[in-house]
Parts: sequence; C-alpha cells; structure tokens
Amino acid sequence: SLSSGWGMSGVLTMPTFSPESIEEYFEYDESAEACYVGDIVAFGAVFLSIFYSLVFAFGLVGNLLVVFALTNSRKPKSITDIYLLNLALSDLLFVATLPFWTHYVLSEQGLHNAVCKLTTAFFFIGFFGGIFFMTVISIDRYLAIVLAANSMSNRTVQHGVTISLGVWAAAILVAAPQFMFTKRKENECLGDYPEVLQEIWPVLRNVEVNFLGFLLPLLLMSFCYFRIIQTLFSCKNQKKAKAIKLILLVVIVFFLFWTPYNILIFLETLKFYDFFPSCDMKRDLRLALSVTETVAFSHCCLNPFIYAFAGEKFRRYLCHLYRKCLAVLCGRSVHVSFSPPESQRSRQGSILSSNYTHYTSDGDASLLL
Repeated sequence: SLSSGWGMSGVLTMPTFSPESIEEYFEYDESAEACYVGDIVAFGAVFLSIFYSLVFAFGLVGNLLVVFALTNSRKPKSITDIYLLNLALSDLLFVATLPFWTHYVLSEQGLHNAVCKLTTAFFFIGFFGGIFFMTVISIDRYLAIVLAANSMSNRTVQHGVTISLGVWAAAILVAAPQFMFTKRKENECLGDYPEVLQEIWPVLRNVEVNFLGFLLPLLLMSFCYFRIIQTLFSCKNQKKAKAIKLILLVVIVFFLFWTPYNILIFLETLKFYDFFPSCDMKRDLRLALSVTETVAFSHCCLNPFIYAFAGEKFRRYLCHLYRKCLAVLCGRSVHVSFSPPESQRSRQGSILSSNYTHYTSDGDASLLL
C-alpha cells in the first residue's frame, strides 16, 4: 500500500471506516492475537491527503515552469535540455496521479476499474522514469566533463531523443510488474495476484523498487559526480566551488529523501517472513512507512530547483515571466525578452554560464577542460 493504504510498498487498499470493514485494519497472525492498525490507517488517510495535495501543487507549478522554459527558449536545444524536459515530464506524470489517489483515499466509492489501472500505471512509470532520467543526467554530465574529448560527437540532440525514448521504454518495462495485476475489486484498487504468485510477487516488487529504483541509481550517480568533482578540482576556475556545491546537493538530497523510505520498504519485505512478530513493531513500521513515503515522494517538487532553476537559462525565463505578468497586471507595456543581454550572450559559449551553473544551458564542458 502507499503506506497507510495506498502506494508502492504493497497492494492498494482503500481505507473505509464502516463497521463492516473494520476487520481490514487488523493484521492477523496464526499464532498471535489480532493487531489493530486502524488508527494508523486513519491518520495516514488524512495526513497523506493533505501532504500530497501540497506536493501536487508545488510539483505541478515547478515542473511546468521547466517545460515552458525549455520549449520557449530561442536557443537551439542541447542534449541536456532534452533530458531535463523528460525529467520534468516524468515528474508531471507522477504528480498528476496524486489527486486521484487522494480521491481514492477519501471516497468510499474508490476508483473505476479503468481509472484504477491507468492511475497505478502512470504513477509507477512516472516514478521510475524520474529516477532513471536523474541517473541519465548524471551520466551525461560525466561524459561531458570527465570524458569530454571522446563524447563531443555523441552528445547530440538526436542522440538525446533516442536515449530518452529508451529510458521511457525501460521505465514502462520496469513499472509493469508493479501494476500489471492491479484491478478494482469490491471498491478497492489492489493487486489481484494469481494464487501461485501471491507470496512471491509482493516481495519481488519491493526488491525491484529497492534495487532499480534506489540502489543502482544511487551508485551510478555517486560514481559520476565523484569523478566530476575530481575533474573540477583539477581545473582552476573561480566558479568551480559553486558547481561542486550543486553536485553535492543533487546526491545528498537524493540520498536523504529516498534512503529512509527504501529502508522501510526493505523492512516491509522482511515482514512477509515474520521478522516482526510484535504488534507494536508492526504498528511502528506502518507509521514510519507513511512518514518516509511522504518525504520521498516530495522529492519531485525539488527536481526543478535542483536540476533546472540553478542554471542561468531558467533564471532568465523566470525573470521574463515575472516581467510579462507585471505588464499584464499593470496594464502597460513592459519590455520582455527571453534573450539574454549582450554581456551574458558573450559568455554563452563558456562553461561558466552553463555547465558550471549545474549544466542546464547549452555549454560544452570540453571548451574549458
């Protein structure tokens, strides 16, 4: 369930609080008495509904700004722009499902079967797609800076489009086990597994999330950014400190936001093998899963600020947008231009205005290195 009733760590279970369904909030053990978790489910239903409404609002606005900035830019697109655009689209796909889950949690009618299937599919495709594109961006930065001389001919827009299509295909393939058995059953959106898979499939889902959704991307990102920092330290430039801080921010934020949740998913997997016989431990585990899940999923709100708004291109677009809104509100003509001033335009070719501001513009690191 998404912790307290819906999500990726197990089956989707719609919280209803009628007396007829109160047995749903007891976890039974053949050798022990029932463990009541209904209060935690009720808390999660309210807490997650409020929190995910905020995640939806901030994630929608932030990622839409990234999409508008990239699509409205007059400059030729770079391979980095292609990856950033797809990262924003992945996050948008992810956050677009949150209102449906909020409705599912609060409504006794649940979701229609088609909506249940599509919402679950889009949720996991957006989830894995976002993490995969963050990993691809780190690999692209590694190629552009550490292997600059050998990667110049390969880092083209066409190459970026091809890789992006491959990443989307991989995200759909990896997400398929998470939603392929999902259906509406008795007003609940849940995984209805064949009898032969009922014990092993939830475990495999959790292992997949832990390995492909966290451990492998973290290792790849850490390696790439570690080598990038080594290269930047060997290059004498006044702005390398800012670049290093932004690189560290990417890895540290990803680690802090996703590690607790993945640890709880791992512990949830152990629960399938009766590692937590105590009722108090089961209750604490479910509550901790609710809290860490909210922290992890809010990471999609930070991606626009970490990956995009740190670059000059996006700051210029925000300034352009602000002036345009000011012109509309004041009812008078205000000169707005998305093109950078001449002084900035002269620096576009250097790494200082692109890769050293977290690589969101169309600069090539090899020019400096």
